[in-house]
Amino acid sequence: MKLGRLNHVGVATRSIADSVVHYRETMGASIVGEPFDLPAQGVKVCFIDTPNSQIELIEPLGDNSPVMKFLEKNPLGGQHHVCFEVEDIEAARAHFEKIGKRILGPTRTGAHGTPIFFLHPKDMEGVLTEIMESPQQAH
Repeated sequence: MKLGRLNHVGVATRSIADSVVHYRETMGASIVGEPFDLPAQGVKVCFIDTPNSQIELIEPLGDNSPVMKFLEKNPLGGQHHVCFEVEDIEAARAHFEKIGKRILGPTRTGAHGTPIFFLHPKDMEGVLTEIMESPQQAH
């Protein structure tokens, strides 16, 4: 398993629309994607491009969204996770399982349309970590 590039930083928010205004006015963001729903994950997402990565804004789709627990603890929102690319998602999953890292749920399709899984923050220096098959590698 070889660590790939940082694909994005996930930021939980109560309102993607309000957060987009913030990133445009405060940070000078100019390339903002259209928000879209990911019902299987209980969230709406929107990507903001940066020169070397992306910010993924994550808004809950209802009270049962897993992001709601995060927002209850962090009412202003904030950094939710980091996402790293790997060449082979199955090999990466096998690697993390072999070394005893807790994987949260099955491998599934993420917001970029590629396979992903999450690693428990208690096994990753306190950071919820998403592992994503690189879009160039996905089949």
